[in-house]
Amino acid sequence: MPNGFVVIDQETWEGSSVEQRALMTFKTLQSIDLRLQKLERRPLTDKCFSFLGGILGGFAAALGIKLGG
Repeated sequence: MPNGFVVIDQETWEGSSVEQRALMTFKTLQSIDLRLQKLERRPLTDKCFSFLGGILGGFAAALGIKLGG
């Protein structure tokens, strides 16, 4: 389970019963929900830095497109 996600290959999925597949799906969705809750609780400063990084990255990309092409 790297990075908190349940990783299932195709052979495991095909060899599983309907109940097992439902449980695997539930566990994966529950893991995603917990990760999103952690992201939403991040401090305001982290969100601001992410926003500013997006602005600077977008500006740099626009500048690169204008100068490069």
